[in-house]
Amino acid sequence: MATTARPRTTEAPRRPATARTQEERQAQSDAAMASAAVALICERGAAATTLKEVGVRAGYSRGLAGYRFGSKAGLWSFLVRTIGEEWREELRRAVAGTSGVATLHAALDAHCRMLVRSPDRIRAFYVLWFDSVGPDPLLRAQIERIHDRRRRDVERWIADGVAAGTVRGDADVTAVAEQFVAQIVGIVYEWLVADPDAHDAARVSQRHEDLKRQMTRALAPDPDKE
Repeated sequence: MATTARPRTTEAPRRPATARTQEERQAQSDAAMASAAVALICERGAAATTLKEVGVRAGYSRGLAGYRFGSKAGLWSFLVRTIGEEWREELRRAVAGTSGVATLHAALDAHCRMLVRSPDRIRAFYVLWFDSVGPDPLLRAQIERIHDRRRRDVERWIADGVAAGTVRGDADVTAVAEQFVAQIVGIVYEWLVADPDAHDAARVSQRHEDLKRQMTRALAPDPDKE
């Protein structure tokens, strides 16, 4: 009895479970170099940190950071963007479902937690923030964009609160937003220049609570005028 031969099928080779794509390998090395850069900036400052040291500290070759980012300015830009996006995601979760003054309070609580719980990454971020007043135009432009975005976010929170009745109708949206953002920078500067070994969480918390009270006085609706 004759048998019919079945057509042979060619299956695509399967990628081993442990194999990673180029994108996955790059993401892993980028994350490792970001962590290495954070550690080195906290130890010796941005100016004294070299790309070669970043690569070695991350467990890679001396030339990988230079190959990947091109220059220290490129690495700093990547680091500011990465940590900045981590903060934006945390902030989105913190303010979800709030309005007006409550939004500003939630944002301040989240900012305080960030300083206390992730001091090294945030310290490195703000070292680069204040270094942006130097001659590096790429870093300066990036920090300017972040600063403007923060101010616009606060303006939007206040304006939305006015519309919802959770912020007083005569609030000076722009002035209060500028005050809020400026005082956040001041809080961070005081935290940054303090002894990092002291890790004074109580003082950090107190500064945020002070700003919360200021925002309440400036923005909370006056029931006698409603």
